[in-house]
Amino acid sequence: MDLDFTEEQRIFRDQVLAFSRKEIAPLGEESDLKGEFCWEAWRKMGSFGLLGLHFPEEYGGAGATIVTACLAGEALSEAGADGGLTLSWGAHTYLCGDSILRHGTPEQKARYLPKIASGEWVGAFGLTEPGAGSDASALRTTAVRRGDHYVLNGTKMFITNGPIADVLVVIASTDPSKKAAGISAFIVEKGYPGFRPGNPLKKMGCRASPTSELIFEDCIVPAENLLGQEGEGFVKVALGALEWDRSALMAPFVGGMRYMLNQCVAYANQRIQFDRPIARFQAIKHKIAEMKVIYEASRLLMYRIAWCKDQGRPLNHLEAAAAKLFIGEAGMRLAHEAVQIHGGYGYIHEYPVERAFRNARLASIGGGTSEIQRSIIARMIMNLDYSQGRAI
Repeated sequence: MDLDFTEEQRIFRDQVLAFSRKEIAPLGEESDLKGEFCWEAWRKMGSFGLLGLHFPEEYGGAGATIVTACLAGEALSEAGADGGLTLSWGAHTYLCGDSILRHGTPEQKARYLPKIASGEWVGAFGLTEPGAGSDASALRTTAVRRGDHYVLNGTKMFITNGPIADVLVVIASTDPSKKAAGISAFIVEKGYPGFRPGNPLKKMGCRASPTSELIFEDCIVPAENLLGQEGEGFVKVALGALEWDRSALMAPFVGGMRYMLNQCVAYANQRIQFDRPIARFQAIKHKIAEMKVIYEASRLLMYRIAWCKDQGRPLNHLEAAAAKLFIGEAGMRLAHEAVQIHGGYGYIHEYPVERAFRNARLASIGGGTSEIQRSIIARMIMNLDYSQGRAI
């Protein structure tokens, strides 16, 4: 495995870092306080080419590798970009956009990907339901074929970009008797009859990323908007998207670790107690050393997954689950230490580690909880039966 970045990749990373520090990061605090999506930052990211970075050029992308896409996500957050914005970016580009890129027909790709890459349309991915979170294959949203269209009924929950999405990849059951093998994927547009998003949910962190229910009441979806074939929605589309969620979408969380580490180093060197900077105290030195180790280990796990994807290796849910588990939990430990180093100042909004702490909490929940990752890892290393197609 070669993790030596090319000169072109290093230059690009530095460009994203500078862009985020100047154009994106300064907008984050106000968006978080208001709990509002930042359209200004979104448009700037689209103009910079980040919203469809790995798409082929014919669809408005740059044809970037997955490693390069991870470098961009890490650099955005290392510069201080708000976690809500990067969360929306991940759902838009990878969960929605990449699903269409990998499984769509030429006509579907031509219709949707250029608008996703430019940011003209916002994408979302509808999998989780009120009663089907960790057990994603137990979803109850149905899709019934009627002539030249499908009729969708059901409710999705905790959908990133739900309130603002123009195009969504929605997972629904076309044959409940087949369980996971009877689940299919559909491309749904805002404005389709019978579809509406619920009210935005108020969250602990990532508050600038709008989240809501999706409600389908006899929603009419053209038959040509079936994504892939019937029965491929869970194993191919949904699990493929979750591999992104459990690996490369961790890049902004990893970048956030570096951001918090940098903040702590700067604070420890300028904060004076007992006539000397607290950076000279062994307790603080050890905390910062541990943060550095957590960051480096998380970074290696993430880029290992990205490198494997670039090599065209088949989906490896064990590796993705291991990366997701470690990064999600280790990131929260790092965030805890960052607040502790800042003391009382770490508990107030004026210091960015407070927001970073709240945002970090999501990493061990979204895209599959830590408990689910442990179950996946245990079942796969012990060769337990997957014949029923269950998520765990």
